[in-house]
Amino acid sequence: MTNLKSRIACTASALAMLFTLPACAQTQQLPTPVESTRVAAETVEMAAPEKATGGPALWQLADEDTTIYLFGTVHALPKDVDWYKGDVADALGSSEKLITEIMMTPGAEAQTQQIVMSKALLPAGTTLRSMLDDKQKASYDEAMTKIGLPVQAFDQFEPWFAAINLAMMPLLKEGYDPNAGVEKILEGKAGPDMARGELETVEFQMSVFDELPVESQIKFLVETAENVDNMKSMLDAMVAEWIEGDADALAALMNDSMTDPVIADRLLYARNSNWAEWIDNRMDQPGTIFIAVGAGHLAGDKSVQEMLTTRGFTITRVQ
Repeated sequence: MTNLKSRIACTASALAMLFTLPACAQTQQLPTPVESTRVAAETVEMAAPEKATGGPALWQLADEDTTIYLFGTVHALPKDVDWYKGDVADALGSSEKLITEIMMTPGAEAQTQQIVMSKALLPAGTTLRSMLDDKQKASYDEAMTKIGLPVQAFDQFEPWFAAINLAMMPLLKEGYDPNAGVEKILEGKAGPDMARGELETVEFQMSVFDELPVESQIKFLVETAENVDNMKSMLDAMVAEWIEGDADALAALMNDSMTDPVIADRLLYARNSNWAEWIDNRMDQPGTIFIAVGAGHLAGDKSVQEMLTTRGFTITRVQ
C-alpha cells in the first residue's frame, strides 16, 4: 500500500499532465479503453460529508494592504462535485488576480502539449518496452491490456510519461475528468477579465520528471502497472479528504508516503520553498490575489504554510 500511495502521490503531483495527457493521448489516436464494472467515481462526494470547516481548505495571509489566499486543488475530479461556494467563492470574487502553478489558458494548453511531447519522446531507435526486463515487461503488458490499450501504445515515450498515462487512464474511465478539475473551474469562475499569473513554467514542471534517473522512471512505471487496479480507490480517498477539508489526513495519504527523498524534494519541498519565497516577495505589493496549487503542497511537513511561518508570516485558516 505504501508503494501505491507513493505512485498516486507522484501522479497527483504531475500537475500539468493531468490537464494535457488526455489530449496528448487523443493525438496519438489511442483506442477507447474497455468499459469498467467498478463503482462510478461520482460516489466520492457522497462518501465525504463536509465538516464544520465548510469544504476544501482555504488559508489567508494578510497585512495592511495585501491579502493572499492559498487554496489547495485537485487537478482532476468526478463531474458534479459541488465545492465552489462559501468562502472559496467569496475569496476568488474579491481577488484581482488568479495565480496557478502554470498558465492554463486555451492558447497555453496547446503550447503545453507541444512541450510535453518534446520532453517525453524517446530517442529514435529506442522503445519503452525494450528498456524493461522480462518481468517488468510482463507487468506492464498486463496493465496495458487491463485498461484496453495495445501494449505498444507508449513505446515511443519515456517511462515517466507512460507511467502517468497508465495511472490516469483508469481514472478517466471511472469518471475523473481534468475538465472538472479545480483549476479549470476556477479559470471559468474568474472570467476573462481577471488578471492571471503563474508560479512555474511548463518546461520546469516537465523537467521534474524528465530529469529523473532512468532507473527511477522504470520503477515508477512498474509500480504503477502493478497497482493499476487500485488507482481509483486511492484517489477516491484523497478526494474525500480534500472535500472534507482535512489537510492533515490528506497529507498522510499523499506526502507521508513519498519515501523516495529525491522525488519528495523535486515534487514537493524544493517547489514549496520557491513558492514561499515568491509569496514573501509578493506581500510587498498591495492588492488581493488568489493562489491555487496542488493540495499536497499545502499540507504536511515542509508545506508552503510552514515555510511561510518560518519567514515570520501568520497564516489563518479561512475555511
